[in-house]
Amino acid sequence: MLVQPGCIPAHKRSNVAEGVAGVSEPEEEDFEKMFEASQQARRIEKGRTIEGTIVAIGEESALVDVGGKSEAEIDISELKDDEGDIEVAVGDRIQATVVSTAGGLKLSRKLALGAVSARQLEEAFRAGLPVEGKVEREVKGGYEVRIARQRAFCPVSQIDIVRGTEAAQHIGRVYPFLITEYKEGGRNLVVSRRALLEREQQAHAAEARKSIVEGAVITGRVVSVREFGAFVDLGGGIQGLLHVSEMAWARIADPSQVAKPGDEITVKVLRVEADKQKISLGLKQLLGDPWSQVRETYKPGQLRSGRVTRVPDFGIFVELEPGVEALIPASETGIGRDGDLKKAFPVGKEIQFVVMEVDADARRIRLSVSEVQKVREADEVRDYSQRDEAKPAEGFGSMADKLRDALRKGGS
Repeated sequence: MLVQPGCIPAHKRSNVAEGVAGVSEPEEEDFEKMFEASQQARRIEKGRTIEGTIVAIGEESALVDVGGKSEAEIDISELKDDEGDIEVAVGDRIQATVVSTAGGLKLSRKLALGAVSARQLEEAFRAGLPVEGKVEREVKGGYEVRIARQRAFCPVSQIDIVRGTEAAQHIGRVYPFLITEYKEGGRNLVVSRRALLEREQQAHAAEARKSIVEGAVITGRVVSVREFGAFVDLGGGIQGLLHVSEMAWARIADPSQVAKPGDEITVKVLRVEADKQKISLGLKQLLGDPWSQVRETYKPGQLRSGRVTRVPDFGIFVELEPGVEALIPASETGIGRDGDLKKAFPVGKEIQFVVMEVDADARRIRLSVSEVQKVREADEVRDYSQRDEAKPAEGFGSMADKLRDALRKGGS
């Protein structure tokens, strides 16, 4: 026998179960148990997807045991297939979304499955519940999203927390969305994925902040890229700045060469300023430090070449290798005081120089262009001397041998 039509209050589970079995009305639950069940229902948040076991099925609604002493109600229409037949039985486990906690738990299975009706879309809009939608295509100003048989519009700013993501990252994907505008009976829908992501961030912010300490290595997501660096979401909506100077040991002219919005990136937390809520991040610290080998690689007196990177008034900066820059003081450039350093040494030009001084601990290397000619001359003298020493000396012994050979030939 089926339970009579109508909603089934959660505290009447025993009544429903015995009504189905044809047993007489049980004793009424005491107030304490009813109050406890009501309190437990309130602890389950609206919008949460939960799993439960069907314990009774009526003509218009069914009861679902969701654990402990909590029970929930779900409309019978939520349990029917496309042909109108009930596709579940008592004892089956289902997943459903909590659509209301007032006076007991009310569930919606179709909200969880994304197969919602126009009436359910309106309920989701008014209750602030998420619905599943598939991003169909890019349109002017945003994206067309398919929610069951309905079309919705998601503005480009509402598809993600990360700004500037490519359309290809979203088209074809199924996401949960929040309905922000419901007009013309559901024919005009505006949805937002970003609102849900921000809601999740707020829920996880406190926990995420515990792991963000100086020295921690964290994988985050690039939110935006500016000319001075990139902002990285470290979880829970907490962002840190990866400054361009901390991206690589080599000088980076354009931060977008290293990171793009939406990229996952592993960084090291350099500083956390609690009062100002500023978090400084580093990427190069996770890479090998090129200065660790400088002491063995570069020696005073060496003739080397490198690329000009900067030309301030006091000299020239030259890149010896990625991440290692050295200075040629203006007095060592060979250019007079009235000369134009920038014209003589344009950025990007390959030049030769002599290593004058190496201080690896202070990360300083001093170079000289003026000494290049002296080193070249010294090398030429050394090469000439070595070649001259390598020639066999034509002394008296060799001349006597030649004279004997000549006399021998004449006597014969």
